[in-house]
Parts: sequence; C-alpha cells; structure tokens
Amino acid sequence: MIKTDFDSGMLSYLGDAVWELLVREHIFNTVPHSNKKANAMALSYVTARAQCEALEKILPALSEEENEVFRWGRNTKVHSIPRSASPEEYRRATGLEVLFGYLYMTKNEQRYRELFKIAFEMA
Repeated sequence: MIKTDFDSGMLSYLGDAVWELLVREHIFNTVPHSNKKANAMALSYVTARAQCEALEKILPALSEEENEVFRWGRNTKVHSIPRSASPEEYRRATGLEVLFGYLYMTKNEQRYRELFKIAFEMA
C-alpha cells in the first residue's frame, strides 16, 4: 500500500498541470509556431477522453506502486463531471492526473516523461 501524506484531490490538481505542461512542451517542439494550431492540438491531449486513451497505452508499463497510485486516484471522489466525459472516463482521467502529480511530487521527472512518451508513442 502506498504511504503518502498527499491528498488525492490536490495530486489530481497538480497532475493536471504537469500533464498540460508536457502537452504544451511537446506541441512547442513539434508544431510550426502558431497559437491557433497549438491550442487546437492541445485539446486532443487534455480532455478526459484523450487522457483515457493515453492511459490504455500507459497501463501495461506501470509498476505495482504506480498502479496502486492510479487506482487510488481513480477512486477519488469527484464533485462534478463534465458533459464531454462519462463518469468512468472522468474517474480514469483523474487517476492518470493523480499518478502524474504523485510522480512530480516524488521528484520522478524521468518517469512521468517516459510515461507521457509511451502514451503518445513518441519513445
């Protein structure tokens, strides 16, 4: 069992920012410099549905500890679900965000970057 002083809701909040930063960095490095194109492309990475698709690629690569963190995050009580996502998609996306927040807070930058690459087949 993971032992953490972190709140899963706050890890989700932080993990969302980590995920978005990775997305923006990837877009910055790969897309011709156009804010309009960049913003449109970013949407294909940051929605709950897109995060669920990324998660499917990441899951087989997770360690036992990372899987436990994901499941803990997935089971976090959410207060509202956007209309663009099903409750299951939103819970799974929350689990992904908690995982990325956890890896960030435990200073495991190499690992969250590796998982992001796996998610988008950039390895």
